[in-house]
Amino acid sequence: MGCCESTFLRRPDSLHKTNHHHHLYNNNNNTNRLTQTNNGPSSPSNAGKDSLAGGAAGFPDFSEFSLAELKAATNNFSSDFIVSECGEKAPNVVYKGRLQNDNNRRWIAIKKFTRLAWPDPKQFADEARGVGNLRHKRVANLIGYCCDGDERLLVAEYIPNDTLAKHLFHWENQTIEWAMRLRVALYIAEALEYCSSEGRPLYHDLNAYRVLFDENGDPRLSCFGLMKNSRDGKSYSTNLAYTPPEYLRNGLMMLTIGYLFQNCSLARMIELINICVLGRVTAESVIFSFGTVLLDLLSGKHIPPSHALDMIRGKNILLLMDSHLEGHFSSEEATVVFDLASQCLQYEPRERPNTKDLVTTLAPLQNKPDVPSYVMLGIPKHEEGPPTPQQPLSPMGDACSRMDLTAIHQILVMTHYKDDEGTNELSFQEWTQQMRDMLEARKRGDVAFRDKEFKTAIDCYSQFIDVGTMVSPTVYARRSLCYLLCDQPDAALRDAMQAQCVYPDWSTAFYMQAVALAKLEMQKDAADMLNEAAALEEKRQRGGRGS
Repeated sequence: MGCCESTFLRRPDSLHKTNHHHHLYNNNNNTNRLTQTNNGPSSPSNAGKDSLAGGAAGFPDFSEFSLAELKAATNNFSSDFIVSECGEKAPNVVYKGRLQNDNNRRWIAIKKFTRLAWPDPKQFADEARGVGNLRHKRVANLIGYCCDGDERLLVAEYIPNDTLAKHLFHWENQTIEWAMRLRVALYIAEALEYCSSEGRPLYHDLNAYRVLFDENGDPRLSCFGLMKNSRDGKSYSTNLAYTPPEYLRNGLMMLTIGYLFQNCSLARMIELINICVLGRVTAESVIFSFGTVLLDLLSGKHIPPSHALDMIRGKNILLLMDSHLEGHFSSEEATVVFDLASQCLQYEPRERPNTKDLVTTLAPLQNKPDVPSYVMLGIPKHEEGPPTPQQPLSPMGDACSRMDLTAIHQILVMTHYKDDEGTNELSFQEWTQQMRDMLEARKRGDVAFRDKEFKTAIDCYSQFIDVGTMVSPTVYARRSLCYLLCDQPDAALRDAMQAQCVYPDWSTAFYMQAVALAKLEMQKDAADMLNEAAALEEKRQRGGRGS
């Protein structure tokens, strides 16, 4: 690891590839994703066209996890890892975690049940295996479970880009455009149709919080709703106002019977009251819940079906439509979705459509098949990072392994220039003649870098570097990131290598090279560089110099 010697520099063929094959980093090659989550193409152009069932190729295997593995993945189920919408108050808490003994250190989602919900471990395991047999690109698939003592846990693919509820009800920068709402409706209908065709037609408590957006921005249905919340199979509705009417009808009938028979015990009365809120899911009640999701997509609000039905009966579509769309939707398409929602919300279960009807109705409405979901959703494009080393990574290493340029930027801002100590020894004459202008240029660059004005930062840092009186590995690392954010990975790689020349054992220089190489789709070189960076950090922890 001498000065300027790196895995990249030791491969002349790689250097040739960098200089003459610029098309490599513009090509959208996602065949080697860290977490394989797609079955076949995930392009929106295939929506509704490619096979719904597909095979298991490309999906993680279903397996049993040990409690120790899941504790390690979540820092002993730390509250910092909770991703449930209601946090620790949720009936069954969901955690985000990262497998430590997995080759790719995959991110996972873990749902934790109480033992009382599933007292029989065999029954829990059998139910989990049933859901785990499902594999589809429209579903956040179940990849394992854990039954250890009193613990009952499900393990699923982690889907990173929040829920439909977050993007629809609590958005910050932009609301979901109409074409994307139509895509959400179709993809979830396809997920339900696939599950139904595989003999799993029941979905518990379907709502906007169960729809997740993956790394490509494609909507996927959480697998957790395919698993019963408890051995009795009752569905825990989040709100009575959204409960299928047959739940309430049956529950109220039982309450009436209990009232007529005065010898009904208090415990039995409580049980009857619970049936008003808890009901056994049927295929028809799932369709009713899908209708409530359609209402969400139309209105941009979580409107109780009873309120929406008045507008539906009056055919008052414009009153129902989300005002944040500002009229940017097709009235014809909205009418079709409006009518479908009306059918799904029919009082009599037998009058509701089935999942095939949903897909058949929604598929022809797709009007932007060639626009990727991440563009319509307004999220950054997912890019593949280098394979993650086996040893635990620092925040910088973790951000680089995930190609998270925003996180890298935050870390470099916070680190400031503490790693430049000892890299410059200047005479008094040099300090007095050129230092003022040079430091002023660097200061302007730092302000622009902090404010995410990356082109301005490049210009200011270039002025600092071109004077040549001082050399700063941090400036090279910062300018390298600016080049990455301006889609210039070749220049970013050169700056990261210069940072290494100034400071040969600086892990940040190696990390920045890893990211640039991954941007150039030179995955093996990127993986080697990431391993070298991680080794330098380990060396530093044992007392050597590094960052």
